[in-house]
Amino acid sequence: QVQLVESGGGLVQAGDSLRLSCAASGSIFRINAMGWYRQVPGKQRELVATITRDDIITYADSVKGRFTISADNAKNTVHLQMNSLKPEDTAVYYCTATVVRRVSLILTDYWGQGTQVTVSS
Repeated sequence: QVQLVESGGGLVQAGDSLRLSCAASGSIFRINAMGWYRQVPGKQRELVATITRDDIITYADSVKGRFTISADNAKNTVHLQMNSLKPEDTAVYYCTATVVRRVSLILTDYWGQGTQVTVSS
């Protein structure tokens, strides 16, 4: 099994910054990609940013220029630096990883439990 543990959420004011981190552990042969999604009640989970093992990065238009995703492949971790936060960034942020599992070499997507980010105006 594979576990994703997120950290770094919290309550901030508009214009502040937060840094989210996610560490993957368990039966990992290789991680092909990691990323962040977010969800607010009553809405679908949406992409925030993803990064592949080859450092191909995708951002949602709503966060471009404000958020930066980075990864440490050796440590199986991903970070999301969030600057100039807005009230509309308020959501539960979920870490995700596309993992090639050890031994079986099966490709599987995993999700973390989520971390709350609240931005007050």
